[in-house]
Amino acid sequence: MTSFEGRVWLMGDDIDTDIIMPTEYLVYKTIDEMKPYAFSPLRPELAGKIADGDIIVAGNNFGCGSSREQAPEVVKALGIKCVIAKSFARIFFRNAINNGLLLIENADLYDAMVKANAEGKTIKVTVNENIEFDGKTYPIVSLPDNLVEIINAGGLVKAMRKRNGID
Repeated sequence: MTSFEGRVWLMGDDIDTDIIMPTEYLVYKTIDEMKPYAFSPLRPELAGKIADGDIIVAGNNFGCGSSREQAPEVVKALGIKCVIAKSFARIFFRNAINNGLLLIENADLYDAMVKANAEGKTIKVTVNENIEFDGKTYPIVSLPDNLVEIINAGGLVKAMRKRNGID
């Protein structure tokens, strides 16, 4: 199974797509142009601090709001390796998978990290197995093979091109 470590950025409950990618910046033509404004209504400095391989850990209902595809695209473009939350809005969940962004649901990690004031700390994720933080292991539910295939390929279109022998 694939394992990786990453520095954590903590987010709360109900982080909606207007916080992830504010409407006024959708006028830009590319995701790269939009990246500096990700999360700006909540934390204007955050996009500039995120590095490749970082991880977002959030509360309930991450990605609620409109179904704009730019929200998971910009999270991935910032270099976020995965988002771990208590729960995800269903449309955001599917849009993220279709764009190759790994999402993991876990009911306990966020509260433990908030209690430990752990933003900036490193956690280890073993995909489809568990998360390790502060000497404790948090089990995670396995994603179905077809979703793992999509994530590993970098998104739905890339997965289908690979499956059909186009790439």
